Amino acid sequence: MQQLSGQDAMFLYAETDNAPMHIGTVLIYDPATARGGLVRFKDILRMFRERSDRSPVFTRKLVQVPLHIDHPFWTDAEDPDIEFHVRHIALPKPGDWRQFCIQIARLHSRALDRAHPLWEAYVIEGLDNVEGLPPGSFALFLKVHHAAIDGASGVDIVAALHDLEPRPQAAQAQEPRSPHPKRDAGDEFDVLRLLGRSLVHQPIGVIEMLGRSVPAWLRVREGLRERRLQSLGRKECTRFNGHVSAHRVFGAITMSLREVAEIKDSIDGATVNDVMLAVVSGAMRRYLLDKTELPQKSLVAGTPVNVREEGERGAGGNRVSMMSIALRTDIADPLERLLQVHEAAVASKAYIRAVGARLLTDWTNRMPARMAALGLRAATATGLLGATRPIFNTIVTNVPGAQVPLYMAGARLLRAYGVGPCLDSIGLFQVVTSYAGQIAISFQSCRDMMPDPGFYESCLDGSFAELLAAVRAGPELPPEHRTPGRRAGVVRRSGRSRR
Repeated sequence: MQQLSGQDAMFLYAETDNAPMHIGTVLIYDPATARGGLVRFKDILRMFRERSDRSPVFTRKLVQVPLHIDHPFWTDAEDPDIEFHVRHIALPKPGDWRQFCIQIARLHSRALDRAHPLWEAYVIEGLDNVEGLPPGSFALFLKVHHAAIDGASGVDIVAALHDLEPRPQAAQAQEPRSPHPKRDAGDEFDVLRLLGRSLVHQPIGVIEMLGRSVPAWLRVREGLRERRLQSLGRKECTRFNGHVSAHRVFGAITMSLREVAEIKDSIDGATVNDVMLAVVSGAMRRYLLDKTELPQKSLVAGTPVNVREEGERGAGGNRVSMMSIALRTDIADPLERLLQVHEAAVASKAYIRAVGARLLTDWTNRMPARMAALGLRAATATGLLGATRPIFNTIVTNVPGAQVPLYMAGARLLRAYGVGPCLDSIGLFQVVTSYAGQIAISFQSCRDMMPDPGFYESCLDGSFAELLAAVRAGPELPPEHRTPGRRAGVVRRSGRSRR
């Protein structure tokens, strides 16, 4: 048995009927590379059965602590039923991109069953009218509770399901699994023994964290006084920062990684993530301007930071801190906005280094479980989260993927998108994913907050096109911010694939 960390358990405590706390990935495949050009549902079921032992996520479920006085535990499930977890559906006609996005949004809005291992997979057929996909393409939507994985550990799970060539690797010979014994008094004793150890060490951990936090707070106060941490002040409220409903929308665009790199290289020191934040910034600016709702002050994005150490790779769970980055939605010029986003990201990274990247993670792990659970449940039940000023206006997370082709059951992976949770006060979650020379931005929002996801897609599309055109037309930036040797070019849209 393994106890959930405080950070993992927070995603269980924060879950409500209108805000399920799972994350997911949307993967689209071309079966032409499979044997006979066909992948059957039974082939995918067999693949999951053969590879379910590659990650504990597939085979363990929750055990609650008596009276909920400490965080839950993971325990092995008794012979998980793969056919319960892996389901087969088809898009309704006309089977186009809009129908596909609606289907993903509906599936994503449903909570996972805590009586089973916390994951589900949906094989989706009928994508023949999705623009840019070859005939016979199908999708896999995999969702896993955030208590079990973060973005970095999710990449490991996706890798476990794929091969580097169309012919699937032969499953390694495994010793037959012995039937899982039913839980008995010994299991309960293990929970109580581990619980007692946790309760003894918890007060010591809190005292230790207080000692670490005082100097960190002094550094933060100094940064605020010198106005170096502009993203930590009072945040503006937008339509995405109130109460969320139980209904979701989903959408995505796909860009050329080569063109993104071209934009990145236009500013000395900029990163791909800076460019993606600038694209999101431009899109949110366009969307809110259209609604006549753009605040005068900049919006702020929360960006998760992986603080997983080398020895923690493959461990599952969450090892993340958060950076707060000003999106500079108050700037109209796309190149100036990119420059300011880059500088805001540099300042935020310096703040994280000064405070300690693991401080937030360690605090959530040391906080008394009963206090954390009661506090989060009270905040969600009373609507407090949706009624107060937001911590962030949106979440933007970057999940890098493989830059070589991947195959599942022989089918070639064509596109990969991420899906994240929305909750009160943060009703817009955006995921950047890269794969095989492509980079995508996908988004999830509350349907009441964003009734027109197709329009937000066009805002993302337009923001990227505007930024690329500005780079190729020649910058109006001061020489000290330009990359040496950069030349103006002609705007060219070939090689860019939307969706």
